[in-house]
Amino acid sequence: MGFRVNLVASLLALGLAISSAGGAQAQSITQALTNAYEHAPDLQAALLSAKASAENIALAQAAKRPVINATLGGSYDFNMATNNQWSDSETWSAGLSYNQNIFDNFKTEAQIEAARAGAEAAEYQIRSTEQNILLEVVKAYMSVLSDRQMVALRQENMAFFRAQLQSAQDRLDVGEGTRIDVAQAEARLAQGEATYRAAQSSLEISQATFQRYVGAAPGKLDAGHNFSRLIPASLQAAISEAEIGHPAIMLSKAAIRAAQAGVDVAQAAGGPTAGLTGSLSTSYNTVKGGSGLNGSLGFSVRIPLYSGGSIGANVRKANIEQIKSEVDAMSTYDQVRAAVIAAWAGIQSADAQIAATSASVSASRTVLDGVVQERDLGSRTTLDVLNAQADLTSARESYITASSNKVVATFSLLAAMGRLTAADLGLNVEIKSAARYQQAVEDVWQELRSVAE
Repeated sequence: MGFRVNLVASLLALGLAISSAGGAQAQSITQALTNAYEHAPDLQAALLSAKASAENIALAQAAKRPVINATLGGSYDFNMATNNQWSDSETWSAGLSYNQNIFDNFKTEAQIEAARAGAEAAEYQIRSTEQNILLEVVKAYMSVLSDRQMVALRQENMAFFRAQLQSAQDRLDVGEGTRIDVAQAEARLAQGEATYRAAQSSLEISQATFQRYVGAAPGKLDAGHNFSRLIPASLQAAISEAEIGHPAIMLSKAAIRAAQAGVDVAQAAGGPTAGLTGSLSTSYNTVKGGSGLNGSLGFSVRIPLYSGGSIGANVRKANIEQIKSEVDAMSTYDQVRAAVIAAWAGIQSADAQIAATSASVSASRTVLDGVVQERDLGSRTTLDVLNAQADLTSARESYITASSNKVVATFSLLAAMGRLTAADLGLNVEIKSAARYQQAVEDVWQELRSVAE
């Protein structure tokens, strides 16, 4: 009976340690996701990339607007004649120049459309990056939580093996046991210590990953959440929702728009272009005086006749790229559907595993209690007890893994549907978006005032 006393004492000590560690308020999944959203460098990089893409719109629009330059110059002239007479003068000049493309066969309009599609794609890339980061946070969160449970379980397992070793030694001392029983208990204790160390190492890695994404070390964690409400009632509904709003699908649609605009750009190169030029200048010489005001206004039309085949090649290339963008979109649709189905199946599998392992844990506990009693009566050996404990430990580990997989599968399904975003989850954060920046840079007079970063 000595091992029972030791085992109960170790379990009480473990329970007190866990309860004292849990005195602080739990760090929920929602809090971890919120912190990660505000901390993640990858998300900030995606936002900056989207802002840079928005500038392509302003660059494309610049081709429709006038280019006005001002010039100011001066010179000093001198002359020394053969009769040693010296003369010099200063000349000052100022001028304005004006250039504007007034027609380019709608090439600029197509370039603006392509730039807007690119900016839209960059905005969806933010959402895609956001989903990837938040899913990794959930995986890291559950990894820390499950690894902590594994450490506690294997620590409890070591306490059991110590109790068994002591019991075997006590029975050997009174002549009721054998050295084999003691050796078997020692071997299992050594194995238990090895698996405990391995669990500790895994926990350290998980905590480092958690801190990488969240920006802080994990505190007391709680796997509870209410985001399952976002899961639709059927697989088909989940697929339909993903096909409507998944960032990857929206990005592929933007890529098709950009490719279509690219075709228009290539075709426009074969048409006529027209432009206006103008200048206004004046000068003053200290000897000759002012030159008055000089000005000019010009108009030009260019019609391409032969370009060595480059125009036709660019059109064919643009058409091929448009077809490719549509094929890529079809592939994206298939990938998203497959991801939704896999995540849905993952939830179903996790539910089944949780039910099975829960029953297995309950049955294994009953078996272990019975084997211990039979060993005390002499009908079972220490090895039987150790094997029963190993079965119980394996069942409990499987239950921990299945419970973790259920949470990860739930968030994986949200990601596959395109709903693992700060907005959909209702996180208390400012949504990262380049939309307002894009509106600012499209302002025709942007160079006359600053643009907020």
